[in-house]
Amino acid sequence: MHRFVFPLALLTLLVGCDSSPQPPASVQPSDAIPTVSARTDRTAEARTLEWDELMPADFDPGAPFKDIDIASLADDDPKARELMAQLRKLWDEAPVVAALDGARIRLPGFAVPLETDGQTATRFLLVPYIGACIHVPPPPLNQTVLVEAPTGARIQRVFDPVWVTGRLTVQRATTELANAGYTLTATDVQPYREKAR
Repeated sequence: MHRFVFPLALLTLLVGCDSSPQPPASVQPSDAIPTVSARTDRTAEARTLEWDELMPADFDPGAPFKDIDIASLADDDPKARELMAQLRKLWDEAPVVAALDGARIRLPGFAVPLETDGQTATRFLLVPYIGACIHVPPPPLNQTVLVEAPTGARIQRVFDPVWVTGRLTVQRATTELANAGYTLTATDVQPYREKAR
């Protein structure tokens, strides 16, 4: 996540939102979120990933903007709108890590429900910081994961912090809120806890 903090700050400044990136570790765990697990016995087999591992090592989402003083740009400045369009295009075309295709992983993040009955979600986006896709524009393609939870996951509120375990596929998905570069078929969705079990 650290590699796209600068462009995120640029994007946030240009759209006039004061939300800032917050990694899941900064969130207090909520015991109010019920635990739902399809197959907790397989959780130990999964590789825990950091969000930066979903980006190729040579991908720098802020490279085109390194010499720009964003503080000098007003929201209505044509240059600001041009930079916003460039950044959005770059993020919509962000490369993924092909080697992760088929990997069994465990990833923390914030859940943005897409298909839910109000308590159980069968589809949701997993994003690295709170506010993504709703309060601020979506993260890069390689920082947005579509989660398919066939047995359902207890997601009670938008942006509940969770750990998701399952099989990752490198597969672009388009949703009403954002495009995702990965799809994760969940076998386990747990409330976020700072320490892995």
